[in-house]
Amino acid sequence: MQAAGDVFLGWLRTTGIDGKRRDFYIRQLWDWKVSADIETMLPSGMALYGQLCGWTLARAHARSGDSIAIASYLGHGDSFERAIVEFSEKYADQNEQDHRELLEAIDSGRLEAVAGI
Repeated sequence: MQAAGDVFLGWLRTTGIDGKRRDFYIRQLWDWKVSADIETMLPSGMALYGQLCGWTLARAHARSGDSIAIASYLGHGDSFERAIVEFSEKYADQNEQDHRELLEAIDSGRLEAVAGI
């Protein structure tokens, strides 16, 4: 995700097979991209990587809307913040429960855990 266009981003207006003219955004692929090797990452590196991914996603979402309209919709109270906290806590509880059940299924033999896949 990117907050601003770059030299590889452009647009094209062309006639489609149906004879209608349309505009398309295009982006030249850049073969020099790299990705983090999460399979060998240390916990401290994984934590930093997770923070960077979260920051990038939040920034992309923050730039995708009209900040004045969003602020007006949310209002001046703390109900949105409280709702996010409540949702996050329930989501974390569900993840913990799912993980417990996964470990129980592995321990009981209902599932097989295989490393390196």
